[in-house]
Amino acid sequence: MTEKPYTHAMFESLVFDEEGEPVEVAYIGPEAHYVILDGDFRRHVEARAIDRQVVDWLKAQIDANKELVTQGMMNMLGKDDLFTKAMIDSSIKNVDQIMEYGLPEDARMMLGMMGFKVIVNIHGEVVRIEAPAQEMPGDYD
Repeated sequence: MTEKPYTHAMFESLVFDEEGEPVEVAYIGPEAHYVILDGDFRRHVEARAIDRQVVDWLKAQIDANKELVTQGMMNMLGKDDLFTKAMIDSSIKNVDQIMEYGLPEDARMMLGMMGFKVIVNIHGEVVRIEAPAQEMPGDYD
């Protein structure tokens, strides 16, 4: 069975090369690619490959801080009940599905304003992810 074309670059405008230049998005047929400049050569890397690396990293961060993430979401929603917690836990468990549906434009803009950046090398390997630091409860100077 053939995979469906990956028709979106989930982290468009958030991916940068190692020199700090934003990476473009181009389409080869229906398939989205990030275009990484290598001198005068334009390397087309499947968006799915880079996006998967970032989603895996995000999932690991969420899993490592699951209780903090759940509590933060419940506080943000202003609800503290069992059903809300179950809904949030289910969403966290299924975070991989974001690859199928993509990231809303508003969410990308918000991540960008917060300083979220994905740095890739010319081969499309994620070198580092710059994410805003989250203060831990009780961490005060």
